[in-house]
Amino acid sequence: MGLKAGGKKDFRCPMKIKTILTHPYPAFLFRLYIAGLFIYASMYKINYASEFAESIASYQIVPFWGVNFMAITLPWIELLTGILLTAGIRVRAAAVIISGLLFIFTLGVAVNLIRDAPISCGCFSTLEDAITWKTLIRDMIWLMMSLHVFFYDRILHLEKRYSFTIQEI
Repeated sequence: MGLKAGGKKDFRCPMKIKTILTHPYPAFLFRLYIAGLFIYASMYKINYASEFAESIASYQIVPFWGVNFMAITLPWIELLTGILLTAGIRVRAAAVIISGLLFIFTLGVAVNLIRDAPISCGCFSTLEDAITWKTLIRDMIWLMMSLHVFFYDRILHLEKRYSFTIQEI
């Protein structure tokens, strides 16, 4: 924070902080973390779809006729997007899908915190503690991490190495 002309203080963010925040390495680490998180979260839900359906139903947001469909498809979407992020294939598309899911999850947690509903998150198993404001903050941090991946990740994308144009084929 230096002085500008006229004796006014300069409150701009130092260039080093901006460089660190927009550097591709933190985005790459966030990408691997979010990918591992979603792969791990999907494993339990795939194996125990009926318990996951009860978790979805406890949020009282999805209509009853859509609960089973979501309990079957959502874990596979989580697994697929996690694998795509890990492999570096269609990273931006996977980051958009994960960001959308995290936005919906965060919204669901917020609504049920306002309702004061004593439900578990259902993120990793059905035997979790009840949702709290810490759960909401955690989900918001994950959402920010996935958005960071969308905007700044440029490292180890396999699609750039092995993609061909129609003319090359």
